[in-house]
Amino acid sequence: MTDSATKGLKPKHQRLVLLSLALVALIGAGLLAAWALRNQASYFYLPSEIISEAPAPDQGVRLGGMVEMGSIAEQPDGTTIRFIVEDGTAEVPVSFTGIAPALFVEGSGVVAEGKMGADGVFVADNLLAKHDENYMPKELEGMTREQVRQQVKATLE
Repeated sequence: MTDSATKGLKPKHQRLVLLSLALVALIGAGLLAAWALRNQASYFYLPSEIISEAPAPDQGVRLGGMVEMGSIAEQPDGTTIRFIVEDGTAEVPVSFTGIAPALFVEGSGVVAEGKMGADGVFVADNLLAKHDENYMPKELEGMTREQVRQQVKATLE
């Protein structure tokens, strides 16, 4: 504001105008951030939910469940794997091209990020493998609790 514009305003009113402008700027920044991130949101679906109400083919989603036993099949190209994700009531076939995580095995939990294909196959861009609470790194298998503590202490020093 110019001096001539602010001379007529009392200090109380100047603060009110500045507070109003700051509030409008803050709301504008929030709306701009929400608009910019609108396509980045990724919904999480279970196999039974994705079967009953399939998302739009271009919508990025996450599919979570268990990898069905005996369902992992490597394709001839050497980088694509196909498997089935199930939740006990429904199954969804998944195709993933890339390097699967080391913890990705049959019978374990998985979250696949990608899009539902028109043919009913979920095309994953990324795989997140889960492990249970009893997970033990290969380097620590067979060690006693005391040996594990010593190993951890040695790595922290």
